[in-house]
Amino acid sequence: MKVDTPDPPSTPLPASILSQGPNLIVSIHAALDDEQLVRLQRELLDLVGRNRSRGVLIDVGALDVLDSFAARTLGDLAYMAGLRGARTVVVGIAPEVAMALVRLAMRLPLTQTALDLEEGLAWLGS
Repeated sequence: MKVDTPDPPSTPLPASILSQGPNLIVSIHAALDDEQLVRLQRELLDLVGRNRSRGVLIDVGALDVLDSFAARTLGDLAYMAGLRGARTVVVGIAPEVAMALVRLAMRLPLTQTALDLEEGLAWLGS
């Protein structure tokens, strides 16, 4: 006889998601591994639908590295959120991260960027 064991509780993501008016604000506090990035993507897309969000702001200011998978996942997230009716802006890209992304020919397709939270919220129309 097989006994079902409950799934272990998922570890909290090193990111916080806040709702401000029609927007979701995501602050990433530390580098996320691939599994965490995919989980964040799923959670955000679910929240966009549940909250009827019109915008998603992702703050990556705490990151000193953005690898190709993370860049692609953020770009995909922006596209997916757009399909659900929300615009996405990524803010806080450090100068070193911007230089590395360009030197490695990595792109954030279909993603608007802004210098900081204030500029990002202005772009979203808040």
